[in-house]
Amino acid sequence: MGDSFLKYLKFEKRYSPKTVLSYETDLRQFQTFLDQEFDKTPSQDANHALVRSWIVSLVENKMDTVSVNRKIACLRSYYKFLIRQEAIAKDPMAKIKILKTKKKLPHFVQEADTVQALDNAVFEKTFEGLRNQLVLELLYGTGMRLSELIGLKDASINLYDRTLKVLGKRNKERVIPFTQNLVQLIKEFQRVRNREVEKKNDNLLVTETGLPLYPMLVNRIVKKYLKDANVEKKSPHVLRHTYATHLLNKGAEINAVKDLLGHSSLAATQVYTHNSIEKLKKTFDQAHPKA
Repeated sequence: MGDSFLKYLKFEKRYSPKTVLSYETDLRQFQTFLDQEFDKTPSQDANHALVRSWIVSLVENKMDTVSVNRKIACLRSYYKFLIRQEAIAKDPMAKIKILKTKKKLPHFVQEADTVQALDNAVFEKTFEGLRNQLVLELLYGTGMRLSELIGLKDASINLYDRTLKVLGKRNKERVIPFTQNLVQLIKEFQRVRNREVEKKNDNLLVTETGLPLYPMLVNRIVKKYLKDANVEKKSPHVLRHTYATHLLNKGAEINAVKDLLGHSSLAATQVYTHNSIEKLKKTFDQAHPKA
């Protein structure tokens, strides 16, 4: 049933290959535990006590709480699938609860540091220089995910309307507006790219050899230009956090930010309001006579 479950995730739920691989790994680890501790009991025959034993063993081995909760989520989906397939009658996950985690505020770059990194950085008017500048401006200017940036097509850009289409999680397409300054940058980059690089695909952003960008390269670009920014982490996702936080700090409506980010629920977007609240607290502490 494991193979059927993974096909269900891939073709019906349209999970990304990375997510499907994570679920496959979790199921394999669970089965290994059952093989070693419970006489090779098949995972579909596991009961509440066996599932709980695995979770306890993960905690005792000091696995990160977030990772444990992901494995719990995997088993929940797996056994719900088995019930729908009438392969089992009782859900062993019914009384299993996720572990409590400490809420972490998203890392983001302060507005002054963002201006310093993007507006004052020196980008050469070469293919590589223009591409690196466009990578940073797109990540901060649209809040798109790393995978969406890498998959962005030339045909997805509408310079007249100043919008672009990205393919997000579960193959959900969304339209994101961008600023006027990006129009000229995109035009200039495409002109230089078309003149100097033999493209092997229809992607907007490519390597010097015409191949699609890859995650490690994008990470290197971001780290290079954010090296002086006062932020603990320097990654493409931090620029996504920065985009959302700056929009909310400037008064953007949270539901609009949710749609721009491609979040499926408002809860995922609300985490960014905590940064705004922290900013208000600091203002209060500095300004109020009795603070």
